Amino acid sequence: MASTPRIHVAADYAVGGDVVVPEGPAHHLVRVLRLAEGAPLRLFDGAGREARAVLVEAGRKRVMARVEAVEAGLGESPLAVHLGQAISKGDRMDYAIQKAVELGVAAITPLYTEHGDVRLKGEREAKKHAHWQAVAVSACEQCGRAVVPVVHEPQPMTEWLARRDEALRLVLHPGTPGVLERCDAPASAALLIGPEGGLAEAEVEVAMAAGFQPLTLGPRILRTETAPVVALSLLQHRFGDL
Repeated sequence: MASTPRIHVAADYAVGGDVVVPEGPAHHLVRVLRLAEGAPLRLFDGAGREARAVLVEAGRKRVMARVEAVEAGLGESPLAVHLGQAISKGDRMDYAIQKAVELGVAAITPLYTEHGDVRLKGEREAKKHAHWQAVAVSACEQCGRAVVPVVHEPQPMTEWLARRDEALRLVLHPGTPGVLERCDAPASAALLIGPEGGLAEAEVEVAMAAGFQPLTLGPRILRTETAPVVALSLLQHRFGDL
């Protein structure tokens, strides 16, 4: 039996109320999945609420669902991690964002770094930013989260570092093993992941000056899109809900 489709619709849910489904999800429901009136849906608002709903209109011009029940969403980790991820090319960045969302990240900031080979400006940057936020939404639809993590606008790494106040701050860099074992359980954490070529020594020094500790992930060099998956898994296992 096919699973009930789960889609993000930012709306104020009320039992018995009708919600118009946005164009993209509407096309997927009616044209791709070929759902008809009466089909069940799961909606989530991106801010923590879920709704059980049913399609009441499935036309070419409008798709609408009626809310049958509203409840608090599940799937949020007790550990709020803000991921600073050096921007990488193509699908690598999409992968890093998707998996970070699946692993419970609270926020993501794409970062410009010295060795990073991606530089975005103007309209191209805005389009990329919107695309990355859409990747986060899709990941939430798949993994069952009702809160969509914010993907912040890309910014220089130094700007991101200057605003960090999380209880635990980690930079992926060879150092003394066992940093997680030495920490008490924090409520929040910041995780800095460098580009394919790694962070420059000066960048690591700036991170350390901002209160970051080096996190070592074993003897092998991980790709920039693999590193957040491993680091977030360790953090969630140690302090979160894995």
